[in-house]
Order: sequence, then structure tokens, then C-alpha cells
Amino acid sequence: MPSDNFWTTKFAALRYAAVWLGYAWMRLVVRLPASAQMAMGRALGRAGYALLRDRRRIAARNIDTCLAHLPAGERARILERHFEALGLSVVEMAMGWFGRPEAVRARVDVEGAEHLEAALAKGRGVILFSAHFTTFEFFWPALKPLCTQLCGMYKSQRNPAMNRIMNRGRARYYDVLFEKDNVRRLMRCLRENGVVWYASDQSYGGKGSVLIPFFDEPAMTNTAIGRIARSSGAAVLPYFCRRLPSDRYVMSIGAPLPGLPSGDDVADTRALTKLLEDYILLCPEQYWWIHQRFKGRPAPLPDLYAAPAP
Repeated sequence: MPSDNFWTTKFAALRYAAVWLGYAWMRLVVRLPASAQMAMGRALGRAGYALLRDRRRIAARNIDTCLAHLPAGERARILERHFEALGLSVVEMAMGWFGRPEAVRARVDVEGAEHLEAALAKGRGVILFSAHFTTFEFFWPALKPLCTQLCGMYKSQRNPAMNRIMNRGRARYYDVLFEKDNVRRLMRCLRENGVVWYASDQSYGGKGSVLIPFFDEPAMTNTAIGRIARSSGAAVLPYFCRRLPSDRYVMSIGAPLPGLPSGDDVADTRALTKLLEDYILLCPEQYWWIHQRFKGRPAPLPDLYAAPAP
């Protein structure tokens, strides 16, 4: 959890100026009407599409690889809308971290709250199987009232000022925050009947990582979720959220997957990955395509992100 001492003089250094300007912008944007927020977010995303050439190339490569069944023109439109979604994610992050909780909850329709309630009644904790969508920071104010104890893992950023802001914002809703490698703390949260948000959709090369097809393309994937569920007795519930064309939001909590954990961690991870793929297809522009999902693969698999020859 972040320290109560939010501001320290070491963060006054010039190298943190951009972070604090971004922080000030986020504190401002939460005070605007929803229509102005969305317009600013989309404008920010269109600017990102024009300026962030490397990220645009990575996202295009991922979309072309994973959505190859779609016509080229549709994939190009998804890429453009993805950058609008990235711009909106900054606004949504600001709302999740600094906005009024009731303002967020008023824009969210919740599906499947009964699945979470039933799982918590068993007293063994709940793992919310999720993924990195552009909207994921927006939903904490809507999720928190449904949880006995909300627990989350995070990855420290290289910029300590950004770490401070990020953890401070999340701590408004999380009861427990811990580093992503702290398995002992995760297990303790589950023993205390906590709810743990768990995403395993980013490239991972550590122990327990295997190649799992992601839209038929092999990707290094952490298979620990089945093992954690088996050891703790926690229920695993699908948890996915998306923005609707109306600019309202849906938070979906699914029923436990039958037969999970099965004792076969790879098979469990394949089943969960297929579930993720199905949800991505509902809102493909909102998945986090700018991440190098296929990096770190062993030979002879190609490097999908190698820069093209001059």
C-alpha cells in the first residue's frame, strides 16, 4: 500500500514535471461534464495515433496477427478506434482514481453480481480472471461495493512519482495492494475471503510460463491461475468490462467455469484464454494491443515486432 506521505520533496525534480502535469490534467478532467471528458479523451487518442509511431506499429502487428480473419480495411479501422480508446483510457483512469465514486457507478451496468455473491458465501476467496482492456481502471468504484475485501497486484513503474500517483489512486478502492510476484500475499488474501483481480494476458517468461495459443498464435503465458485456485479453493470467475457505443459501461461477472481447476494447468489456461478471445471480439478496439504480447518466444518462432528492414 502507498505511504500516507503522498508528496515528498524528491518528486519536485524537473524530471518529474511531465508526470505532475499529467496528474494536474487528470484532476481537472474529472470535474468536466461526461460529454466533454469523452471528447477530450478521443482527441487525445487521435493525437497519439499520429505521434506514437512505434506503439502504432506494435498495435497494428498485434491486430493483423490476432484478427487476421477480418478484412484489412476493418483492421485499420479497429487500429484507429483503438487509439481513441487509449485516449479515453486516460480519462477513465482519472475517473477511477480521482472522480466521485457515485458518478462512476451511475454510468456502469453490472451483470452477474449474483455469481460473485454466491462465490463469496463459500468463504474461500474469489479470483476474478480478467485482462488488460483500456477501460480496466474505470470500474473499481463499481466493483468495490460487491467485495468483502478487494485485493490487487501491481507492477512497479520505473518512474517513482507515477508509482505514487497510481497506487494512491487505486488505494481508494483496494483494501490490499501488493507486487505481482508476491504469491504469499495473494494466497493470504484468498484465505481471508478476499477478491483478487488477476490478469495473465501479458508476455511472461518466468517459471510456469508456457506457449499457449492466443488467437492461434503461440504466446508465452503464465499458467499459475489453475494452481492458485487448486491450492486455495478459491472460485475463478470471468470478469470483463467494456465501454458501449452510448458511452455507458458494462461490468460482466461470469459464473465459475465448470471443471476448473482441472489439475491440468495448461488445459485450464487454454480454456481461460479462449474465454478472453471471445470477449475481445465483442469490443476489439478496447483490448490493450500496444503491448508486445508475443515477445519472449523461443526459437524458431519469429520476432513479430522486429523493425522492418530499411
